[in-house]
Amino acid sequence: MAPADRALEMRKAIGAAMSRSKREIPHYYLSETIPMARAAAWLARANEERPVTARLLMGVLQLKAVAHALGQVPQLNGFWRDGGFQPGKGVHIGVAIALRQGGLIAPALLDVANKDLDQLMRELTDLVRRARAGSLRSSEMSDPTITVTNLGEQGSEAVYGVIYPPQVALVGFGRMVVRPWIEDGQPCASPLVTASLAADHRASDGHSGARFLTELRERLQQPEDL
Repeated sequence: MAPADRALEMRKAIGAAMSRSKREIPHYYLSETIPMARAAAWLARANEERPVTARLLMGVLQLKAVAHALGQVPQLNGFWRDGGFQPGKGVHIGVAIALRQGGLIAPALLDVANKDLDQLMRELTDLVRRARAGSLRSSEMSDPTITVTNLGEQGSEAVYGVIYPPQVALVGFGRMVVRPWIEDGQPCASPLVTASLAADHRASDGHSGARFLTELRERLQQPEDL
């Protein structure tokens, strides 16, 4: 199949899945502005001690923070099947990856909560490489218990995603921007990121979603604990 035809087929598949999602899942959306100065400073210090090929990305800290926050709000981590919520066995985060030929897939980064940042960075790099080479394992496409999409430096300031069924939540991170902020009672210019949550109202409610975003914000204020 020609690359253009493959891209068209992928767009059709994505469209069908997202149409099903919006048809079947009663979405609700929340967002939180998270100060990232502490995480950025910790990351810069940590990368000073690493060779270029082993440096950590901010996205890895965010993935680990999501996994830890889910430990406090587990009803966002799992599936809606057979008319009920089935909790995930571990936190297996589907990472949204844009393909060079067009389209998007979200294979699983497994057991995120129990791996250190260096291991997650290695596994994420390998996952992206294999996704773009078309060499993913079938289990990596079926195992995600939640999905995270990160728009990176070239993206918009916020993203409000559509849940991948049968999952019950999707977390989005927008582009980091520098804005006025109040820190310890004093005005300053701070790097900020908007974290969003799309969640299935059958499995959780706004209170649970807000608690998750609060946990996520607090985890990212203590990057040394990730």
